Amino acid sequence: MSAACRFLRPCLHRPLRRTAKPDHAKAYIAFQRRFASQHTAKDVPANTTNDFAKRVKQLQESGDLDRYYPLNPSVSNSRTAQQIREEFQALNNDEVRRDITVTVFGRVLSRRASGSKLVFIDLEDRGHSVQGLCNFGELEKHGVVRDDFKRFSKIARKGDIYSITGHPTRTTAGEISILATEIPRPLAPSLHQIPDTIENPEILARRAHVDFLVHKRRSAILRVRATIISTMRKYFEENEFLEVSTPIITASAGGASATPFETRAQEFPDESLTLRIAPELFLKRMVIGTGERVYEIGSVFRNEGIDATHNPEFSICEFYEPYATLPQLVARTETLLSTLSKTISSLHNDASLSPLLGTLEPQDPLPLPPYPHLPFIPTITAAIGRPLPLLHMPSAHSDLVSLFADLGLALPTDPTLPRLLDGLASKFIEPQCTGPTFITQHPEAISPLAKSFVCPSTNQRIAQRVELFIGGREYVNAYEEENSPWEQRRKLRQQLGMRGQQRDLGAAVDENYIEALEWGLPPTGGWGCGVDRLVMLFTGAQRIADVQPFGTLRNVVGLGRGRPE
Repeated sequence: MSAACRFLRPCLHRPLRRTAKPDHAKAYIAFQRRFASQHTAKDVPANTTNDFAKRVKQLQESGDLDRYYPLNPSVSNSRTAQQIREEFQALNNDEVRRDITVTVFGRVLSRRASGSKLVFIDLEDRGHSVQGLCNFGELEKHGVVRDDFKRFSKIARKGDIYSITGHPTRTTAGEISILATEIPRPLAPSLHQIPDTIENPEILARRAHVDFLVHKRRSAILRVRATIISTMRKYFEENEFLEVSTPIITASAGGASATPFETRAQEFPDESLTLRIAPELFLKRMVIGTGERVYEIGSVFRNEGIDATHNPEFSICEFYEPYATLPQLVARTETLLSTLSKTISSLHNDASLSPLLGTLEPQDPLPLPPYPHLPFIPTITAAIGRPLPLLHMPSAHSDLVSLFADLGLALPTDPTLPRLLDGLASKFIEPQCTGPTFITQHPEAISPLAKSFVCPSTNQRIAQRVELFIGGREYVNAYEEENSPWEQRRKLRQQLGMRGQQRDLGAAVDENYIEALEWGLPPTGGWGCGVDRLVMLFTGAQRIADVQPFGTLRNVVGLGRGRPE
């Protein structure tokens, strides 16, 4: 930073913090405008509310800016808005508890004046609100002078953070309130007006904090998301699973068929590293080493497209259970989904959460298990009226291409054998999965990490695998893990041979994982579920961006393109 701009340092690093002075604030505003003109995306409106400079000037004229950013107040009588409502629910109309003084913190939800001596402000905290009744007649009894009341009445507005101290009361209209005995204290003003609604997608994408402020549905989804994750953790803990953390930066991507993100570390400048696409291979190493039931909930990264249900970064839950069979994995899936459905239903029935969760569209509970099963190959065979070619034969790929031509189906991009099979499944199986449905008996060719065998009725090599679909979307993938090092090497080599246009990416069989299997992986059941899709299921959200707090990678990249004016 040049010497000419050093005086801006307090403002640039911590906007308008306690060291900021009026001349600094003016320079800060000017700097924002110049910076925004160079870096703001053209399709993003320059300013959401067009009042930033006006608001800063108003605060400056009302006194030193320091007073609006005080140290965190320390009070012994603080209550949340919810606690105020619950604790003083029995108050009668016009009753004031002058023997009790409480302090409540929150964001101003609304401000209303009645004449020159009465101001109402509603403070909101975590989905609950309480009214502050600021009567100058009452405040004057406690030493408040007229000028201070007028200053507060002029400055306070929607979006500001305030504390109110006073006596609990219930108004003539029956509203539980705080009868202020001190001038409400500003703790952090909002330098922008909070609009009633925002529909511009670019504003919503690049200002997640504003989206949360304006649309309470986002906060409701966040609460449901947290409940889903805590419920899953509780289930696994009750069933003696050990929560573990595995590396996010890895030497090689494994555990799924996807394009990884590549990076490098200063310690190993000549080695290409990747962000994990799945924790699977690490978790199975832990089963080998400990024999424990293990699980992990965390982020994975796949360098692929963005759409309504996919994002390059997403959250996943995986567990691995020694000696669990496929029917046991199905039973765990049904139990866990039923538990989540009941928990979310009870969440909606919680009166204390109704102000927040009432912003969500009510969702019907999941039907009770057991859920129906659809075998992969027989279901497709029945739909097309002919058997599939033997998928383990050398001619399988060309036979499937011919089948697509006979059925009048468009070939997928880079039509490898797995993609052709996925295309048939999406056309003939997944549309039948309106309610919770297990797709079973997948071809070995698309299940390289699962145990497999020759099906006596179809003579196809099929895997000990299931996928749970609901409403045509995949939610769970589970199988009995391949634990033979020889079979695993064969299947991984087979997978590499079917990579199509991706063969030049330098992929190779993960011999380190094969070596781990040589130490003995117990017969193990493995299970994976996308957490974001579960949140979509239980909130009715149609886009993965709506259930990820900061949206998709497109939104995150937008945040790095410079500060909007």
